[in-house]
Amino acid sequence: MIALAHRQSLAAIFALPLLLAALVLTGLIGALLADGLWDGIGAALIAVPGVAVVWARVAAARRVRGG
Repeated sequence: MIALAHRQSLAAIFALPLLLAALVLTGLIGALLADGLWDGIGAALIAVPGVAVVWARVAAARRVRGG
């Protein structure tokens, strides 16, 4: 387990999860209330957390391998 060198504030800890939640909520509401372009925008916004997880896993694997 990696020990943190310093304590983080609550704002620093929850900023990214709250941003992801806001994007997903915007995507859900937009896709439900509007048609056409909003369907595509909504799908893209709903996919953002999945893309973030994949990006984080790839970045962590590169750090472990030293690349």
